[in-house]
Amino acid sequence: MRFRVRKRRQPPAIIIVALIDVLIVLLIFLMVTTTFKQQPALKLALPESSQAQQTGANETPPLVVTVDPQGSLRFGPQGTPVTAERLRDELLEAASKNPEVRLAISADKAAPFGQIVKVMDAAKEARIKSVNAFTREISRP
Repeated sequence: MRFRVRKRRQPPAIIIVALIDVLIVLLIFLMVTTTFKQQPALKLALPESSQAQQTGANETPPLVVTVDPQGSLRFGPQGTPVTAERLRDELLEAASKNPEVRLAISADKAAPFGQIVKVMDAAKEARIKSVNAFTREISRP
C-alpha cells in the first residue's frame, strides 16, 4: 500500500499593504465627497419673502425687537422704547434666564441698516443663537 504524502496547505496570507491602500482610498473619497455645513452667525431674511412661513402655535414666542423707519428701537410685546445699550442689557438678562431664547427683528423696509446691525450685535453679545426677521409674503396677483 502506497500512501500519498499530502502537501500541507499554508493558511492564506493577508496582504496588509493592499488593505491599507484600500482604506486610504476610502478615506480620501469620504473626505472629498463630504460637504461641510457652514453655520451662519445670524439668520436674517428680507422684508418681503416668497418663502415666508408662519410659526407654529405650540412654539414659544420669540423676543421681538422693532426698528421703525426713523431707526428707533422698541423691545418686547408692549413696544417699549429702548436704546442700543439698554437693548443689549435686556437681551443679556433674557439669555441668562433661558439659553434657548430666540430673537425676532421686525424692521421696516426703510429702517436704517445700521440699527439692524446694532440689534444683531447685541444678540451676538448675549449669545442668542437664533435671530430671525419678520417677513411678509409677497402678494401675487
